[in-house]
Amino acid sequence: MSELLQDRRRLLAAAVAAVVALALGGRLFLHPSHASVPPPLHVAPSAARPKTAQLYVDVVGAVRRPGLYRVRTGSRVADAVARAGGPTRKADLELLNLAALVADGEQVVVPRAGTAGGPAASAGAPSAPSGPVHLNSATLDQLDALPGVGPVTAQKIIDYRTQHGGFASADELDAVPGIGPARLADLRPLVAP
Repeated sequence: MSELLQDRRRLLAAAVAAVVALALGGRLFLHPSHASVPPPLHVAPSAARPKTAQLYVDVVGAVRRPGLYRVRTGSRVADAVARAGGPTRKADLELLNLAALVADGEQVVVPRAGTAGGPAASAGAPSAPSGPVHLNSATLDQLDALPGVGPVTAQKIIDYRTQHGGFASADELDAVPGIGPARLADLRPLVAP
């Protein structure tokens, strides 16, 4: 009887193995593409690419295509100048901080060689800037040249714009350590965001 029982178990195991083999074989036969390649993932477009914030920057001066450009948040002055076709041969990039972050609504002025305050200006004492100093793109030297602003305060202004993503208005200078209401009143007509 034990022999009969062992034969039945073997027969049952063989039958189960055959059913499993047929099921897998039928599945592979009916759907051959699913056997080796996983199905494609369908992701909603908004989840696939997170939208990055866009800034609007007005690029003027010695650039090939002056105008209003959209740049991504975190872009530098160099990126904005590149979007405007790059500097012209008459541009004096030494007067521009290309590494500065741009802020929404900022105007980036690419100076021309020989303009007031540039190396080609008169060889006397440093001249006053011909236009407003742009807080979001000015160099340490340009900020230091402002009345009542020394190198330490100029560095604080640069640190502030780096930490806060730029100045939205000249009134934000009040938040920079070392610039009080009286100095802000003196600087307000000389600077722009």
